[in-house]
Amino acid sequence: APEMGAVVSGMWSTRSFSARQFFFAPSRAFPEGETMDPTDWRIVRLTPLLGAVSEEVAQSFIGNQSVGVFKKGETLFQQGEAADAFFVVLGGWVKLYRATPDGNEAVVGVYRRGETFAEAAMFLGGRYPVNAEVVTDARLLRVDGRVLRRRIMEQPELSLSMLASASYHLKALVEQIEHIKLLSAPQRLADFLVRLAPVREGGATIELPYEKALIANRLGMKPESLSRALAKLRPLGVSVDREHIS
Repeated sequence: APEMGAVVSGMWSTRSFSARQFFFAPSRAFPEGETMDPTDWRIVRLTPLLGAVSEEVAQSFIGNQSVGVFKKGETLFQQGEAADAFFVVLGGWVKLYRATPDGNEAVVGVYRRGETFAEAAMFLGGRYPVNAEVVTDARLLRVDGRVLRRRIMEQPELSLSMLASASYHLKALVEQIEHIKLLSAPQRLADFLVRLAPVREGGATIELPYEKALIANRLGMKPESLSRALAKLRPLGVSVDREHIS
C-alpha cells in the first residue's frame, strides 16, 4: 500500500522524473495498422472522454486515424517520454507501471477493451509519468495530443469530457488503494474474478486475461500470496485448471 501511494502521487507530479528522463526522452513512432470499423467506433463512443460529446466533435479529432496492432510485450511508451497522445483500448490488455528503485514493478493499472489511458499526462508537464506495456496481443487507437488540445480550445465541452475521464481514473485508483488496505488477499482475488465473470449469478468459467504474476502485482500481493488466496477460495467452490477458474 505505501508503494501504491507513492505511485499515485507520482502520476500527478512531474517532479518524480529524473533529469535525464525529463529532458531527453523523445516520443516514439506509432506503427501504422488497421482502419477503424463500426465496432471500433462504438467502443470509442462508450468511453467517458469520447462518449459525452457529439459524434461530430468526436469525429473532428479522431478522423481517420488508424488502429495500431501490437504483440504481447511491446512497449507503448516509457516514463519520461514526451506525452504526445492518449490511447483507447479496442482489444487486449495494457498495463501501466513504474519501476521501483529495487528493480521491481509497481502496477498502476491494467486497462481493457473500452478503456482509455494517458489523457492527463498531456496536460501535466507533457511527460508520461509511467511506463505502458502491452500484456496481451492488442489493438489500440492513438489520439494525437496536439489535435485534442486544439479541439478543446475550439470546443469547450471537451474540457468537461476530460474532467469526466480524469474522475473515472481517480475513482478507479481510490478503489484500488481501498481494496489493498481494507480487503484480505482472498477477498481482493474474489472481487477481481467476479468483475471478470460473464454472468452476475450462477456458475461461470473465467479465463484469466493475463499472467498470474501480473494479477498478483495488480492486486497488491506476491505470486505466492495469490496461490494461497486461490487455495482459500477452493472450499467455497472455486476450482482452478491452469488459466481457467470455475
